[in-house]
Amino acid sequence: MDIQRINPCPRWSDATVYNGIAHFVEVAEGDTSTDIVGQAQQIFEQAEASLASVGSDKSRILSVTIYVTDFANFAGFNAAWEAWLPAGCAPSRACVKAELARPELLVEIAFVAAAGQ
Repeated sequence: MDIQRINPCPRWSDATVYNGIAHFVEVAEGDTSTDIVGQAQQIFEQAEASLASVGSDKSRILSVTIYVTDFANFAGFNAAWEAWLPAGCAPSRACVKAELARPELLVEIAFVAAAGQ
C-alpha cells in the first residue's frame, strides 16, 4: 500500500494516511492569547477539516495523545473535549504534561483516525 502524505513540507505533512489509518497533529493556529478552552476549540475545528480531507469525521477518531502545559487547565480542556465528541465515540487517549514548541501554546493533540475509502 502507498503512503499518502497531505501537503508535505520539509518538516511534516498535514496528515499521513497508510492502510486506511490517518495520523495528524493540531495546535491552535488562530488567537493563541485565549485560554485552553479557546485553543482546544480552534484545534477541534482544524481537526474536523483534517478529518474531512481524508474522508473521515470525528466519530472515526481511534486514539489521541493530548499534550498540555499545565494540568491546572485540564478540567476546562476535558469539558470542551466532551462537548465536542459525539456521544459514544470517545477514542482511547493519553494525556501528557509537556513543554510545547511555542510558549503561547497550551495544548497540542496528535490524532489517529480511520480514513475514508
